[in-house]
Amino acid sequence: MDSHYSLLEQEALLHIAGPDTLTFLQGQTTCDTAQVGEQRGVLGAYCTPQGRVVCDFLLAQLAPEHFALRMRRDIRDHAAQVFGKYIVFSKAELDATRDDWLVLGIWGADAAAALADIFGAAPGAAWERSAGEDHVLLCSDDRGAQFELLLATDSPRRAALDEVMQQAPESAWRERQIAAGVARIEAATVEQFVPQVLNYDLTGHISFSKGCYTGQEVVARLHYRGKSKRRTHLAQLPAGHAAAAGAPLYSAGGEQAVGDVVNSAGALALVSATHEAVATGLHLEGPAGPALTLGELPYAIAAD
Repeated sequence: MDSHYSLLEQEALLHIAGPDTLTFLQGQTTCDTAQVGEQRGVLGAYCTPQGRVVCDFLLAQLAPEHFALRMRRDIRDHAAQVFGKYIVFSKAELDATRDDWLVLGIWGADAAAALADIFGAAPGAAWERSAGEDHVLLCSDDRGAQFELLLATDSPRRAALDEVMQQAPESAWRERQIAAGVARIEAATVEQFVPQVLNYDLTGHISFSKGCYTGQEVVARLHYRGKSKRRTHLAQLPAGHAAAAGAPLYSAGGEQAVGDVVNSAGALALVSATHEAVATGLHLEGPAGPALTLGELPYAIAAD
């Protein structure tokens, strides 16, 4: 059976609960929280007033008036601190300490059928949601072949996954996300990028039809009036070389950094760089360092 899952230990949930939760998030984040509920979740980001991304997330409902932001574990505490400056004015509470839910990535041609057998239903379109008392399942592609599962740690259904799916390392899921062009904020890149540099205007992280939110002026101005000098691209790493998030990139013969590594896993990386640098080639470690080979993303990046 073509069905695989990874336990995503580098991911964590920031819980937010209370009657004002979605209203609070609507005024703070880039996504339209009116779309979130029993039928679907949304991708989004939280920015500083200067438009720099504090965290990216998947927002999903766990229970009535109880929501979770799925984000990288190494940025959860910082994100909670920044959110916490403003949530005191709302009837909502943050909890960055709970680890009673697991985050799993699931994929494969037979994954939907296997999930339907275990949980009774499997959503079939991007960010559609199905749920029960011990789980929230969201489809993360348009083909119904890739999913994120939020599962209570005490759920007996974890064992059922092992019966019908092959477990894969977390790096396998991360490589799939990188190949899909989904950029993630890690501890090394907190407040480093504006959303358009990460292609968030192309991957569904930003609503340009909602009202104001923190950083909205900068994000909207760049969208409607300006041009992003950098974009994120898919790259193949040279054999035998790793690339940490936040590592600088160089052009041949240039001494100044022209970009950064956003994420990497296995032999793949997402890298942000100026348009000129992409055209001339990108190098790790220095202007004479190993060269990256750029690949094709599954979505088009228009020339800004």
